[in-house]
Amino acid sequence: MTGDLEGQWPLFGLQMKMGDVSLSPVREVDLPALARMLPADAEQDPTSSMLNGLSIEENRRRILAQSYWRSWASWTVESWYIFFRVTAGGRMVGIQTLEAEHFPALRTVDSSSWLVADARGKGIGVAMRTAMLALAFDHLGADAAVTSAREDNLASIGVSRHLGYQDNGTSKSLSPSGPCVLLHMILHRDSWLSSRQGTTVEVRGLDACAPWFGVEIVPQARVLPNRKRRIPERAAT
Repeated sequence: MTGDLEGQWPLFGLQMKMGDVSLSPVREVDLPALARMLPADAEQDPTSSMLNGLSIEENRRRILAQSYWRSWASWTVESWYIFFRVTAGGRMVGIQTLEAEHFPALRTVDSSSWLVADARGKGIGVAMRTAMLALAFDHLGADAAVTSAREDNLASIGVSRHLGYQDNGTSKSLSPSGPCVLLHMILHRDSWLSSRQGTTVEVRGLDACAPWFGVEIVPQARVLPNRKRRIPERAAT
Protein backbone atom coordinates (compact mmCIF):
# COMPACT_ATOMS: atom_id res chain seq x y z
CA MET A 1 0.00 0.00 0.00
CA THR A 2 2.84 2.37 0.84
CA GLY A 3 4.45 1.74 -2.53
CA ASP A 4 1.14 2.41 -4.30
CA LEU A 5 0.73 5.71 -2.44
CA GLU A 6 4.22 6.89 -3.34
CA GLY A 7 3.57 5.90 -6.93
CA GLN A 8 0.56 8.22 -7.06
CA TRP A 9 2.09 10.94 -4.87
CA PRO A 10 5.89 10.55 -4.99
CA LEU A 11 6.45 13.46 -2.61
CA PHE A 12 5.96 10.89 0.17
CA GLY A 13 9.25 9.32 -0.90
CA LEU A 14 11.27 12.51 -0.40
CA GLN A 15 13.77 12.32 2.47
CA MET A 16 16.57 14.46 3.87
CA LYS A 17 19.10 13.27 6.42
CA MET A 18 21.80 15.03 8.44
CA GLY A 19 23.47 12.83 11.01
CA ASP A 20 20.76 11.10 13.04
CA VAL A 21 18.19 13.79 12.16
CA SER A 22 15.85 12.84 9.31
CA LEU A 23 13.05 14.70 7.54
CA SER A 24 10.25 13.08 5.54
CA PRO A 25 6.79 14.32 4.56
CA VAL A 26 4.12 14.06 7.24
CA ARG A 27 1.53 11.36 6.54
CA GLU A 28 -2.04 11.47 7.76
CA VAL A 29 -1.31 8.67 10.20
CA ASP A 30 1.23 10.97 11.94
CA LEU A 31 -1.32 13.67 12.76
CA PRO A 32 -2.66 12.28 16.07
CA ALA A 33 0.85 11.93 17.53
CA LEU A 34 1.90 15.36 16.24
CA ALA A 35 -1.25 16.93 17.69
CA ARG A 36 -0.49 15.40 21.10
CA MET A 37 3.07 16.71 21.12
CA LEU A 38 2.29 20.17 19.65
CA PRO A 39 3.95 22.63 22.08
CA ALA A 40 2.09 25.67 23.37
CA ASP A 41 4.68 28.04 21.91
CA ALA A 42 4.54 26.64 18.34
CA GLU A 43 3.87 29.44 15.86
CA GLN A 44 0.81 29.01 13.64
CA ASP A 45 -0.73 30.85 10.72
CA PRO A 46 -2.04 34.13 12.18
CA THR A 47 -4.77 34.24 9.51
CA SER A 48 -6.35 31.02 10.81
CA SER A 49 -9.71 31.60 12.47
CA MET A 50 -10.54 30.30 15.93
CA LEU A 51 -13.77 28.31 16.30
CA ASN A 52 -16.08 29.27 19.13
CA GLY A 53 -16.68 26.48 21.60
CA LEU A 54 -13.15 25.06 21.24
CA SER A 55 -10.28 25.76 23.61
CA ILE A 56 -7.07 27.34 22.32
CA GLU A 57 -5.42 23.91 22.46
CA GLU A 58 -8.25 22.28 20.49
CA ASN A 59 -8.15 25.05 17.90
CA ARG A 60 -4.37 24.69 17.54
CA ARG A 61 -4.68 20.94 16.92
CA ARG A 62 -7.49 21.56 14.40
CA ILE A 63 -5.41 24.19 12.58
CA LEU A 64 -2.47 21.78 12.37
CA ALA A 65 -4.58 19.08 10.71
CA GLN A 66 -6.46 21.48 8.45
CA SER A 67 -3.23 23.18 7.32
CA TYR A 68 -1.72 19.79 6.52
CA TRP A 69 -4.68 18.68 4.39
CA ARG A 70 -4.78 22.05 2.62
CA SER A 71 -1.08 21.85 1.76
CA TRP A 72 -1.54 18.69 -0.32
CA ALA A 73 -4.90 19.66 -1.83
CA SER A 74 -3.67 23.05 -3.08
CA TRP A 75 -0.27 21.90 -4.46
CA THR A 76 0.83 23.40 -7.80
CA VAL A 77 4.24 23.85 -9.41
CA GLU A 78 3.89 27.61 -8.87
CA SER A 79 2.93 27.51 -5.19
CA TRP A 80 3.39 24.70 -2.69
CA TYR A 81 3.65 23.91 1.00
CA ILE A 82 5.10 20.76 2.55
CA PHE A 83 5.12 19.52 6.14
CA PHE A 84 8.14 17.39 7.11
CA ARG A 85 8.10 15.24 10.21
CA VAL A 86 11.42 15.45 12.05
CA THR A 87 12.92 12.38 13.69
CA ALA A 88 16.06 12.25 15.83
CA GLY A 89 17.46 8.88 16.75
CA GLY A 90 14.33 7.31 15.27
CA ARG A 91 11.93 9.31 17.47
CA MET A 92 9.51 11.87 16.02
CA VAL A 93 10.22 15.21 17.71
CA GLY A 94 8.65 17.97 15.60
CA ILE A 95 7.81 19.54 12.26
CA GLN A 96 9.77 21.50 9.67
CA THR A 97 7.84 23.17 6.86
CA LEU A 98 8.95 24.47 3.47
CA GLU A 99 6.75 26.60 1.25
CA ALA A 100 6.88 28.84 -1.78
CA GLU A 101 4.57 31.21 -3.66
CA HIS A 102 5.13 31.80 -7.39
CA PHE A 103 8.33 29.77 -7.08
CA PRO A 104 9.29 29.60 -10.80
CA ALA A 105 9.35 33.41 -10.93
CA LEU A 106 10.46 34.43 -7.42
CA ARG A 107 12.74 31.48 -6.50
CA THR A 108 12.11 32.26 -2.81
CA VAL A 109 11.12 29.82 -0.06
CA ASP A 110 9.72 30.34 3.43
CA SER A 111 9.77 27.99 6.40
CA SER A 112 8.61 27.36 9.93
CA SER A 113 9.27 24.70 12.54
CA TRP A 114 8.72 23.45 16.05
CA LEU A 115 10.26 20.92 18.39
CA VAL A 116 9.04 19.23 21.55
CA ALA A 117 10.60 20.73 24.68
CA ASP A 118 12.98 17.86 25.51
CA ALA A 119 14.46 17.90 21.98
CA ARG A 120 15.57 21.52 22.18
CA GLY A 121 19.09 22.73 22.83
CA LYS A 122 20.63 19.61 21.26
CA GLY A 123 21.42 20.89 17.77
CA ILE A 124 18.31 19.30 16.24
CA GLY A 125 16.85 22.68 15.29
CA VAL A 126 19.99 23.58 13.35
CA ALA A 127 20.12 20.16 11.66
CA MET A 128 16.49 20.17 10.50
CA ARG A 129 16.74 23.71 9.12
CA THR A 130 20.04 22.86 7.41
CA ALA A 131 18.41 19.84 5.74
CA MET A 132 15.50 21.97 4.54
CA LEU A 133 17.84 24.66 3.17
CA ALA A 134 19.94 22.06 1.36
CA LEU A 135 16.83 20.84 -0.45
CA ALA A 136 15.76 24.38 -1.32
CA PHE A 137 19.09 25.82 -2.46
CA ASP A 138 21.14 22.85 -3.65
CA HIS A 139 18.36 20.83 -5.30
CA LEU A 140 15.40 23.09 -6.10
CA GLY A 141 17.44 26.10 -7.20
CA ALA A 142 16.11 28.68 -4.73
CA ASP A 143 17.67 32.15 -4.80
CA ALA A 144 16.60 33.15 -1.30
CA ALA A 145 15.08 31.74 1.88
CA VAL A 146 13.06 33.87 4.27
CA THR A 147 11.72 33.16 7.73
CA SER A 148 9.91 35.00 10.50
CA ALA A 149 9.71 34.58 14.26
CA ARG A 150 8.28 36.45 17.21
CA GLU A 151 10.91 38.84 18.51
CA ASP A 152 10.86 36.96 21.83
CA ASN A 153 11.52 33.58 20.18
CA LEU A 154 15.25 33.72 20.78
CA ALA A 155 15.85 30.03 19.99
CA SER A 156 14.42 30.30 16.46
CA ILE A 157 16.23 33.58 15.83
CA GLY A 158 19.46 32.00 17.08
CA VAL A 159 19.15 29.10 14.62
CA SER A 160 18.53 31.53 11.76
CA ARG A 161 21.56 33.66 12.59
CA HIS A 162 23.73 30.57 13.06
CA LEU A 163 22.89 29.53 9.49
CA GLY A 164 23.63 32.95 8.02
CA TYR A 165 20.23 34.66 7.82
CA GLN A 166 20.27 38.46 7.99
CA ASP A 167 17.66 40.76 9.56
CA ASN A 168 15.04 41.88 7.04
CA GLY A 169 12.66 44.14 8.98
CA THR A 170 9.79 43.69 11.42
CA SER A 171 6.02 43.71 11.30
CA LYS A 172 3.05 43.37 13.63
CA SER A 173 0.95 40.22 13.52
CA LEU A 174 -1.78 38.42 15.44
CA SER A 175 -1.27 35.30 17.54
CA PRO A 176 -3.59 33.20 19.74
CA SER A 177 -2.35 35.27 22.67
CA GLY A 178 -2.84 38.62 20.92
CA PRO A 179 -0.80 41.06 18.79
CA CYS A 180 2.94 40.42 18.52
CA VAL A 181 6.00 41.72 16.67
CA LEU A 182 7.61 39.47 14.06
CA LEU A 183 11.27 39.65 13.09
CA HIS A 184 11.81 38.83 9.41
CA MET A 185 15.10 37.36 8.17
CA ILE A 186 16.57 36.38 4.80
CA LEU A 187 19.34 34.11 3.53
CA HIS A 188 20.67 34.57 -0.01
CA ARG A 189 21.87 31.80 -2.29
CA ASP A 190 25.47 33.03 -2.52
CA SER A 191 25.83 33.08 1.26
CA TRP A 192 24.44 29.56 1.56
CA LEU A 193 26.65 28.10 -1.16
CA SER A 194 29.79 29.73 0.21
CA SER A 195 29.09 28.22 3.63
CA ARG A 196 29.08 24.69 2.16
CA GLN A 197 26.65 23.62 4.87
CA GLY A 198 24.59 21.66 2.37
CA THR A 199 27.42 19.16 1.83
CA THR A 200 26.49 17.50 5.14
CA VAL A 201 22.94 16.68 3.98
CA GLU A 202 21.77 13.62 2.05
CA VAL A 203 18.64 14.03 -0.11
CA ARG A 204 16.77 10.99 -1.42
CA GLY A 205 13.70 10.46 -3.55
CA LEU A 206 13.77 13.75 -5.45
CA ASP A 207 13.97 12.22 -8.93
CA ALA A 208 10.41 10.90 -8.80
CA CYS A 209 8.86 14.11 -7.47
CA ALA A 210 10.96 16.62 -9.45
CA PRO A 211 7.98 17.46 -11.75
CA TRP A 212 5.98 18.49 -8.68
CA PHE A 213 8.57 21.24 -8.11
CA GLY A 214 9.14 22.03 -11.79
CA VAL A 215 12.79 20.96 -11.84
CA GLU A 216 14.76 18.64 -14.09
CA ILE A 217 17.40 16.10 -13.09
CA VAL A 218 20.89 16.63 -14.48
CA PRO A 219 23.06 13.46 -14.17
CA GLN A 220 26.08 13.82 -11.88
CA ALA A 221 25.03 17.35 -10.94
CA ARG A 222 22.62 19.25 -8.78
CA VAL A 223 18.96 19.46 -9.63
CA LEU A 224 18.48 22.66 -11.60
CA PRO A 225 15.39 24.79 -12.09
CA ASN A 226 13.67 23.99 -15.34
CA ARG A 227 13.36 27.56 -16.56
CA LYS A 228 12.83 26.62 -20.23
CA ARG A 229 10.13 24.01 -19.87
CA ARG A 230 6.56 25.26 -19.99
CA ILE A 231 4.80 24.82 -16.64
CA PRO A 232 2.20 22.05 -16.96
CA GLU A 233 -1.37 23.27 -17.13
CA ARG A 234 -2.54 20.41 -14.94
CA ALA A 235 -0.92 20.04 -11.52
CA ALA A 236 -1.30 17.06 -9.26
CA THR A 237 -3.58 17.64 -6.30
